[in-house]
Amino acid sequence: MAAAQNPPAPAAAEPRHGMRIFLIWLPLTVALELVIWFAWYPHMQPGAMTSSSRSQQVDIAVMALMAAPVLLFIWVYAGYALVTWRHRPGDDEDGPHLTGGVGIQATWIIATSVIVLGLFVFGTVELIVPAGAGAGQGPAPIWPPANTVTNPRSWTPGPHNMLQVQVIGQEWSFTYRFPQFGGMESTALVLPVNTPVEFHVTSLDVIHSFWPYLLAVKADANPGVDNVAYTTTKQLGPFTVRCNELCGLWHGAMFNSGFVVSPSAFQAWARGVQAKELHNGLLAALPPYSLTYDPTVIPQLGRAVVKIDGITGGNGYYYPGPQAGTPGDAVSP
Repeated sequence: MAAAQNPPAPAAAEPRHGMRIFLIWLPLTVALELVIWFAWYPHMQPGAMTSSSRSQQVDIAVMALMAAPVLLFIWVYAGYALVTWRHRPGDDEDGPHLTGGVGIQATWIIATSVIVLGLFVFGTVELIVPAGAGAGQGPAPIWPPANTVTNPRSWTPGPHNMLQVQVIGQEWSFTYRFPQFGGMESTALVLPVNTPVEFHVTSLDVIHSFWPYLLAVKADANPGVDNVAYTTTKQLGPFTVRCNELCGLWHGAMFNSGFVVSPSAFQAWARGVQAKELHNGLLAALPPYSLTYDPTVIPQLGRAVVKIDGITGGNGYYYPGPQAGTPGDAVSP
């Protein structure tokens, strides 16, 4: 009788790779989410100086929290695949032919659809609630805030009293007019804290872009156009205003300073500048406050404004620079 042959050993059961990947991915994701929210989020730019900057800070944090699990899953899956399914010497067979996987396909379609639709709703709400997230909305804003402008003659900083500031771009500086203070104009942007602000952004020559980054406000300054943007100041501190649209030879040097100060400090500053410009005749020389200006009809103001306030420009119109041949004369190519 032939000797009985031993039956072949059963093939080892395939590990549950999906569960392994999940158990590696889950604790790493939880740890990274906690780091993002508690360590990174409080220090994210642009900070929380205004309502719009706070909104953008939250937006960035939410996007980071949503992206972190996806990115970690890709990394974990790639690392697991390199270790588990890497090519080994002598193993030249093809992998098994897989079919089906309806559950995986359905999960992928549903999950990605939920993410895309959720981002659509989130983005729409964030665009509307903070009044356009500080962006310029043109001369007729679609979503203006509920705050109303109070009587300019008795205006005081406050959470229900909107401050109007006109931003005037020109080669190569920004100046700021305050219609609630007699139309006085300044080369520094000073704002009271805890006050809604309505920016009216325009230009006297070429296209500029008003961009105080820490305020999270960005609005194009177009000649002959009133571009409106909103924000509400929340924290004290300095910030820098830059031009974010290539506008000529000295575009890189087109920036100045701004400050968010206490309401009393703002009142003292604004009244002081207004009194100074009344005394030296600048307010009388400036054109009446308007949403836009035609620089060609008031060229005679240039020399007086340069002499009084040091405001210069390169186009020879509204605020022309120093006369040709003098030091520092800037001429657009």
